[in-house]
Amino acid sequence: QVQLQESGPGLVNASQTLSLTCTVSGDSITTSNRAWVWIRQPPGKGLEWMGVIVYDGSTYYSPSLKSRTSISRDTSKNQFSLQLRSVTPEDTAVYYCASALTSWSGVYEYWGQGTQVTVSS
Repeated sequence: QVQLQESGPGLVNASQTLSLTCTVSGDSITTSNRAWVWIRQPPGKGLEWMGVIVYDGSTYYSPSLKSRTSISRDTSKNQFSLQLRSVTPEDTAVYYCASALTSWSGVYEYWGQGTQVTVSS
């Protein structure tokens, strides 16, 4: 049974850095052929893919967020993290971590419960 859980501050000041961590249990983030992603959903809007760290450590980001986004991992803790710099109120959203196979069947097999992050002006 694979479980993912997001953690981090629920309130961030504008211009500061949003930092979240996803803790994974039941599987290793270095398991072959699996990728670990961050997705967000602003209020009243659809899901937005932010970026991914692949099992081998490779990272890829949404073009619209690349300049201020970093994804990293700590394999000793089986965690991966998101940093979003220079946030504005438009970054207010529910943030999810999730996982999919690198072969990409079109679905994310595992999801965290999501965590609300509000950016104050």
